[in-house]
Amino acid sequence: MLGSRWFLEFTTESEASLHQLEEVIYTCQTRYQSLEILRLGSYGKTLVLDGKMQSCEADEFIYHEALVHPALITHGAPRKILIAGGGEGATVREVLRYPTVESVCMVDLDEEVVNASRRYLKEWHQGCFDDQRVRVYHEDARRFIAEREEVFDAVILDLPEPAEEGPAIMLYTVEFYRMVSERLAPEGVMVTQATTVSVNNLGAFTMIHNTLGRVFPKVIGYWTSVPSFYVPWGFIYASRTRDPLSVDADELERRLGGLKGRLRFYSPEVHRGMFALPRYLREAIGREKRVNSDSNPLSFY
Repeated sequence: MLGSRWFLEFTTESEASLHQLEEVIYTCQTRYQSLEILRLGSYGKTLVLDGKMQSCEADEFIYHEALVHPALITHGAPRKILIAGGGEGATVREVLRYPTVESVCMVDLDEEVVNASRRYLKEWHQGCFDDQRVRVYHEDARRFIAEREEVFDAVILDLPEPAEEGPAIMLYTVEFYRMVSERLAPEGVMVTQATTVSVNNLGAFTMIHNTLGRVFPKVIGYWTSVPSFYVPWGFIYASRTRDPLSVDADELERRLGGLKGRLRFYSPEVHRGMFALPRYLREAIGREKRVNSDSNPLSFY
């Protein structure tokens, strides 16, 4: 934080963004990270963890619709969903739009973030934590997945970016993705947020993509722009069998028509557009040889 009127966020070691600070709504130091809920001039209410903006009132719908819907629409009729992370509740909100959903397990390590979100970020979760289909666990997601025998139709990894000192670094390794694969039904799908695809900072995305490719036959990256992130943002879809590009526009429209509520970002046209990777990104994926592993977990910073 810079002075009393401005919030300064370092997006990389050589870049930063400056935001007018209108209100400090809540702050605390949790067991795992610093937590702030601020009101910023351009983006409204904002969740900040360890000094980095995670989710903003003005545009969180773009990120969460982009994360959830390509995978679940591709599946077509998901019943059992596992979400790792997603403490604000917006990922659960989007999952519950599907009338076929029978149960949602959300596993978020930091109970204090979830409790603060329940209280202060109602615009995000819209009461979804009270839905009888939703179960919330405050555990390490890796241990939870390793120890459960339950099988899911979809696994959504809405995780913090992996840093050496952070709790999420072991949730991006090939061993972890094998655990996820074992928890998926044969026709199951998974998706992970995959950090920036900015032209000068591609290493994390391409390594996640290559690592997933060691586990799943179908691995397809996609991206979109989330204004408050200041850089284009990447996601990676994976499955044994289902291809998001095999669903034609009419079928996408039909499946979307069955969802509850109104989407503000995602559509059949956006679905196709997000999977159209620019040439520099396709070439970087093709060159990537690194695989992230338990024995050598690589921080992306």
